[in-house]
Amino acid sequence: MCGIVGYTGSGSATNVLVSGLKRLEYRGYDSAGVALELADGSTPGCVLDVVRSTGKVAGLEEELEAHHSNATCGIGHTRWATHGRPSVKNAHPHTSCDGRIAVVHNGIIENFAELRDELKSRGHQFKSETDTEVFAHLIEEAYDRHRAEPDALMAAVREACTFVVGAYGLAVVCADEPGTIAVARKDSPIVVGCGPDGSYVASDVIALIDATRDVVVLEDGQFACLTPQGIEYTDEQGRSIRPQVTHIDWDIDMAEKGGYPDFMLKEIFEQPRVVRDTLVGRLAPTGELDIDELGLTYEQLDVIDRVYVIACGTSYHAGLIAKNLIEGWARIPCEVEAASEFRYRNPIITPSTLVVAVSQSGETADTLAAIRDARIKGAKVFGITNVVGSPVARESDGVIYTKANKEIAVASTKSFIGQVVSLTLLALLLGQVKGKLTTAQVRMLFHELGDTAEQIQWVLDTQKEAVHEAALACKDARSALFVGRGMGAAISNEGALKLKEISYLHAEAYAAGEMKHGPIALIDPGFPVIAVATKSPTYDKTVSNLKECEARGARIIAVATEGDEDIRKVADHVIYVPAVRDALSAITATVPLQLLAREVAILRGCDVDQPRNLAKSVTVE
Repeated sequence: MCGIVGYTGSGSATNVLVSGLKRLEYRGYDSAGVALELADGSTPGCVLDVVRSTGKVAGLEEELEAHHSNATCGIGHTRWATHGRPSVKNAHPHTSCDGRIAVVHNGIIENFAELRDELKSRGHQFKSETDTEVFAHLIEEAYDRHRAEPDALMAAVREACTFVVGAYGLAVVCADEPGTIAVARKDSPIVVGCGPDGSYVASDVIALIDATRDVVVLEDGQFACLTPQGIEYTDEQGRSIRPQVTHIDWDIDMAEKGGYPDFMLKEIFEQPRVVRDTLVGRLAPTGELDIDELGLTYEQLDVIDRVYVIACGTSYHAGLIAKNLIEGWARIPCEVEAASEFRYRNPIITPSTLVVAVSQSGETADTLAAIRDARIKGAKVFGITNVVGSPVARESDGVIYTKANKEIAVASTKSFIGQVVSLTLLALLLGQVKGKLTTAQVRMLFHELGDTAEQIQWVLDTQKEAVHEAALACKDARSALFVGRGMGAAISNEGALKLKEISYLHAEAYAAGEMKHGPIALIDPGFPVIAVATKSPTYDKTVSNLKECEARGARIIAVATEGDEDIRKVADHVIYVPAVRDALSAITATVPLQLLAREVAILRGCDVDQPRNLAKSVTVE
C-alpha cells in the first residue's frame, strides 16, 4: 500500500527518487520522504539528510528544492498510513537513535508492540507511532555487533529480519557505508535492477522503467546489496545466489498497468491485497477490534439505535450488503439510502442515529451534502472512504480507510471490495459493542474475513475460461437479468451495474422471489439470466426460481459454490467460487460478476477503463 524507491550511482539521487515516487504515488499519498547521503569531510562516512512531508509527493519536491543536494545515493517512500496517523513524524524514512541508519518499509510487523517494548527497555527512543521504526532500531543494534565485518550493513539487516514476524519490503542506508543500499523482501514486492548510471530498487517496476528493462523480482527470504558498481544477491544465511532476471518489454503505459491490458483487470487482480491491507492491524491480541481512526467511543456506539448507510452507485450496493450484516450481527435497524435522495425526504434522525457515509473518492457531492444535513440534525457520522484527508474523512466523526490505493478505471472494483470489507468491520464492531457477538465470535469472523483474500485469488486463477464462455452467451443480447436471494440479491445489484456501465448492455437486478411479479415477462429463448446461487439458507428457493426461467428458454449463468454439480442441471454456464460463510459471500461472489462484465465489454468492443458519459468522481449534484 506504499511505495519504495532507492538509488545509488553517479547521477542525482534526488531526481531519481522524486521521479520514482511520483510514479508510485498511486500506492499511497498521505506522506512522503527521502534519506539522502551527503558527503561529510570530517568523517570517513557521510551524513543522512532526511526530508519528509505530509500530503503528496509535490509537497516533498518543494521541500527538497531548498536543499540543493548533490547526493548520489538515497532511499525514498510514499506512504498510506497503517500504524500511526498521517504526519511528518510518522512519514518514512525512519531512523535509528543516532540518525546514522535510515529505513523505508512496506508491509506490516505483526509483533511490533513486543519488539518496541523490548527495544525501549534497552534504551532505544522512538520518535514515531509506526511499526517500521522497530526495524531501524533492530538494525542499529545488529550493526554494532557486525561493525567489523566487510558487509556489516547486510549482516545487520539479515539479523534484524530474524526477529520480525510479518511482511516486509525493506531498503536501508547507513552513514557508515556510503553508496550502499541493503534490501530485503518477505511477502511484500521488491524489484531491483542496474542501469548505466547505477543500481535501483523499487516496490514496483514502474519506478524503474526509465532506468532499466532487466530487473530481478526478489523472492521471499532473498536479500540484495546495491552499490554503484552493481548488485549482489544473498539468501537468509548470507550465501550468494543467482536470481532470475526478467526483461520488461512493456511501454510506460503498460508499466503503469502492471503488464495487464487495462486498468480494470489490474485492479480486479489487486483485490486480494486490498482485503489484506484493509484488515492490517485491525484485530488486537485480546481479540478486540482495533480501529484507531474510530473517532467514537464504545459508549457513544452503544447508544446507537438506528443506522443509515448513505451512498451512491457502487457504494450504495456496498451499503445493501452492510444492511444484512449490521442487522444480523448488531441487531440494529439499518436503512440504505441513495445520498441524492436522503436530505430531501426529511429522514428520522436523532442523537442516537449513526449515519455511515460511503464514498470511494471521499468527495461525492451528494454524499457530502447528506453528511452535513445529518450532522445539523444531531447524528453521529462515520465515513468509509479510500482517500486520506478527503472531505468525507474530514467531516465525519470517525472513518475507516479502505486501503484500495488509487483506482484508475472508472468502474469501481477494488474500491467496492474495500468498502465491503470496511463495512463488515464496522458491523463486527457494532455487534461486539452491543454484546451480540462474543470476542471469540469476532475473532473467528475476522479470520474468515481475512481468508477471503485467498478465495478471491482462487477465482482469479481458475475461472477465466468459465467467465469467457459465459460472456459469449451475453455479448449479443440486448438486455440481461441478475437475480439472487438474501445476500445474493444485494450482490446482483452490483453485477447489473457493472455490466451496464462498461458494456452498455441493459441490465436489471431483482430479488429472485420477485420473478413472478413482473420480470419473468421479459424472458424469451436465449435471454441471459445471471444468478448468484451460492450455498445459503435460500439456495433451494433460488434454484426453484431459476427453473421457472429455464422453462421459458432463458440462458442461465450461475455463480455457484465450488463442488456444486446439481446447479448444472438448471444452469447453462457455471462460474464457481470457494465455499464461504453466507455473510461473507458478497466478497467472493462479486469477483466473477466483475470479470464477466469486463469480458462482455471487450467482446462488444467497449473501452473498459473509460466508459462513455461517466466520470470517476461525481463532484456536482
